[in-house]
Amino acid sequence: MVSQIKNPTKILIVDDREDNLFSLETLLQPAGYKLVRANSGKEALKVLLYEIDFALILMDVQMPNLNGFETALMIYEREKLRHIPIIFITAHNREDENIFKGYKIGAVDYIYKPINPDLLRAKESIFVDLYQQKSKLLEQ
Repeated sequence: MVSQIKNPTKILIVDDREDNLFSLETLLQPAGYKLVRANSGKEALKVLLYEIDFALILMDVQMPNLNGFETALMIYEREKLRHIPIIFITAHNREDENIFKGYKIGAVDYIYKPINPDLLRAKESIFVDLYQQKSKLLEQ
């Protein structure tokens, strides 16, 4: 699944709740990714100032100050970050209007809480595989 290369594939996980970050880490760590956590939208933006080579961003929608939608808009304002797929994670906002809003911003998918581990792993593996294929093409 994940190739054993010098620099493991990175995934940014963004959530204001420690228990949610821990759950995501527990589900994704066995795959060997480098997981970078951010406790807020603002912190995620700080991380992305210095690191841009993420295969995927998993981001909670409901966060204080900057919510997931606002954070995604700010991420995608930077040309160097537009290639990073964002999957929103939410326990709320199952209405079509909010789902459409996320897609309009640029998110590639939604995952609802409580998280189905198999669904998360399936979605994550697709985007990691695409990222790795693109990286191999760029190397060639």
